[in-house]
Amino acid sequence: MRLGLLVIVLFLFHPGFSQTLNLTQDAEVSVLTFGPGESLNDAFGHNAFRITDKSRGFDLVYGYGEYDFDAPFFYLKFAQGKLNYLISRHRFSDIFDHYSRNNRSIDEQVLNLNASEKQKLFDYLENNYKPENRRYLYDFFYDNCATRIRDVAEMATNNKISYTIPKDFEPKTFRKLIHDHVKPNSWGGFGIDLALGSIIDQKASAREHMFLPKYIHDFFGTAQLGNGRKLVKNSSQLYEKKQSQSQFDFLWSPVFILGLLSLFIIFKTYKDHKTGVRSRWVDISLASFTGIIGIVLFLLWFATNHSTTAYNYNLLWAFPLNMILIRQLGKETMKKWVKGYLKFLIIMLCLMTLHWLIGVQVFAIGLIPLLIALGIRYVYLIKNM
Repeated sequence: MRLGLLVIVLFLFHPGFSQTLNLTQDAEVSVLTFGPGESLNDAFGHNAFRITDKSRGFDLVYGYGEYDFDAPFFYLKFAQGKLNYLISRHRFSDIFDHYSRNNRSIDEQVLNLNASEKQKLFDYLENNYKPENRRYLYDFFYDNCATRIRDVAEMATNNKISYTIPKDFEPKTFRKLIHDHVKPNSWGGFGIDLALGSIIDQKASAREHMFLPKYIHDFFGTAQLGNGRKLVKNSSQLYEKKQSQSQFDFLWSPVFILGLLSLFIIFKTYKDHKTGVRSRWVDISLASFTGIIGIVLFLLWFATNHSTTAYNYNLLWAFPLNMILIRQLGKETMKKWVKGYLKFLIIMLCLMTLHWLIGVQVFAIGLIPLLIALGIRYVYLIKNM
């Protein structure tokens, strides 16, 4: 017993030791699917491999979703799309305690792999867990905690997995798939719709749906291996999420907050029209607000590695060059070119509306009142120059 315990301890704390460890006939490989959590970071769920070998005395979970907080310039790399994530390895008991304590469902699918496939998958994970191999360049849609589970499973079975589309499968765009997990009228949904471009309004293929853990679970459940074996031997729910009341607060939602802001802009515009005195600080604030957001969106498109922040037509209302208006808007009498520029901004708002109506890009619903207020303010400025 002491010798066996020593072997387990060495295995757990020295990744390279597992190169010589052969799984026994008792070994099982399964895929865990963890349900969504409360925070935006946890809203999409998570997948991981569970490898159990009772004869060896271990029960481990390998996942591809751990942050490398020790990476230099962590937040800058995150913004640039150059952040490395890590493969993690934990005891199953610790993982179960963590997710059940956070009231997140845990589903398990035991894979119907033969001995050589189990060993190949286990060896791959252990080699991947070595310090020099742990990091990988994360991509939310194409290389994340879910797609890695699919890719490793395919590698272990020599690409023999064939997926059958589930009966209730409905093809969706990437944005709709996100909205299934994050409410559009939430600040998380608003930020996503603001930052991600028209690329995510394309229909995702069946395979591309598997960037979400839910679809790994669904597609694995109907998949088969090359010799007619079902990929999943049996399924079970290890923890069922306890139902809780929704804590959505409409009074703190983008539609409500931006609606109040828009009503204020419209009210000030009406008051300015009646008094004949322009509130210059309102115009300076709007030019600064839309200009700064436009600069951020422009940088996300052209200065980062994020593939999904390109072709973002939010730039039609949040235009970076609006910053050049600030000086002129602070004056009582503006130069003639400002009038032409304001007409250009109204055309841009019309183009954005057209893009929305014909489905080129779906925009955040919280923008609707703000866009109306911007249009009214621009028309007022043109008429009073």
